[in-house]
Amino acid sequence: MNAPPTPESPWWTLQRSDDRVLATAIHDGHGLRPEIAAAIRLDEAGRLREEDPYTGQAAAAAPTHVIAGRSRFEVDLNRGEDEAFYRTPEQAWGLDVWREPPAQALVDGSLRLHRAFYAMMGQLLDDIRDAHGAYALIDVHSYNHRRDGADAAPMPQDDAPDINIGTFSMPRERWAFLLDPLMEAMRGFDFNGRRLDVRENVAFQGRGALTRFVHERHPEHGCAIALEFKKFFMDEWNGQPDPGELAAMRGFIAHVADTARGLLDAHG
Repeated sequence: MNAPPTPESPWWTLQRSDDRVLATAIHDGHGLRPEIAAAIRLDEAGRLREEDPYTGQAAAAAPTHVIAGRSRFEVDLNRGEDEAFYRTPEQAWGLDVWREPPAQALVDGSLRLHRAFYAMMGQLLDDIRDAHGAYALIDVHSYNHRRDGADAAPMPQDDAPDINIGTFSMPRERWAFLLDPLMEAMRGFDFNGRRLDVRENVAFQGRGALTRFVHERHPEHGCAIALEFKKFFMDEWNGQPDPGELAAMRGFIAHVADTARGLLDAHG
């Protein structure tokens, strides 16, 4: 399990290198600021189930990476500002998140973090674009496939690929030279002795705010790829990971970043 929430938990961590490829894990965070921790009804296990634990350690395999420290239940960095704070159960998979309707001051504190994150990302991406021209952002997430319960059957494989690549906001033809061979490289990766089922826009379509932000800000230079691991690497009900699978995830993202960099360099 990620570190317990503390008042000092970071908003995010950024490691920067001089690279045209970066990885993000904006749902990895589990921390809460004290006001949120006092107001939230949802227990820690319930929060963790809808967060993307361990995606940060995968994203950290890329030399440039950004990893969220705060829970999506404080602010969802992959939604637009008008939806980034879960006010109602309908915005949070039907979960009863709050002890009472959240005060506006609570909402405002979360949206301040959201605005700061996108200001930081805009500056970072502008600088990468200026230095390298075309760049790729690998936005690492994970998704549940056993929602009917710990002892129930998982989602059928036809509906739940091991890796779901979301491209909804991407100018797909512009980036086909990168995405198509990159997905083939993902399928060819030796993941603990097996090949992963990698498909596009099956379980999710990549409609998140971060990929949209990249494509709107730099439509000719920024390729943002939403990459969702099915939670085969952990028990999504008790939160326990498989260390061997986590190590393979790090290797997988390193391979994806290296391949993307090579493709971009070759394209000019």
